[in-house]
Amino acid sequence: MRIIAGRWKGRRLKSPRDRGMRPTSGKVREAWMSALGNDILGASVLDLFAGSGALGLEALSRGAKSVVFVEANLGSMKILKENVGLLSLGSEVTVVKADAINYIKNWGQKNFDIAVADPPYGKGYAKELIESFRDHPFASRLWVEHAKDEVDESFSDYNQRQYGKTAISIVEADR
Repeated sequence: MRIIAGRWKGRRLKSPRDRGMRPTSGKVREAWMSALGNDILGASVLDLFAGSGALGLEALSRGAKSVVFVEANLGSMKILKENVGLLSLGSEVTVVKADAINYIKNWGQKNFDIAVADPPYGKGYAKELIESFRDHPFASRLWVEHAKDEVDESFSDYNQRQYGKTAISIVEADR
């Protein structure tokens, strides 16, 4: 796995060896970050279900000001910390070992510019994140990756981009 663009373009990242882990593909990560465009510049980013940290590190590489990574899995946390170390990151990064759903429920309104999340598919986390975000927006925008059939049209206040069997739902905080 590599950083696709920005100041660390081409740098290799460590990937989880756990077969149960499903990192965001390079194709989807590229499309996702391109869709964010210049909104990433100077943004404070929250990376939920961070895994290896590829999404948040890509955001930093493309100009985000800071990233808070939230990950509960010990194996993923180890890889995430190694990747942060590979890029010699300091104050622009915070790594939190916590359950992502519990973490967001404890935050105040709009503490982050952008929140990205790549939760495990098929466990209801994508819907739960969107519902929690509606009740308690913790960023200006939430971008959630999920299987394309996991979030349905009952969520009328969001946009969705589809990439094969993968979708990214985008929800704006009420202004």
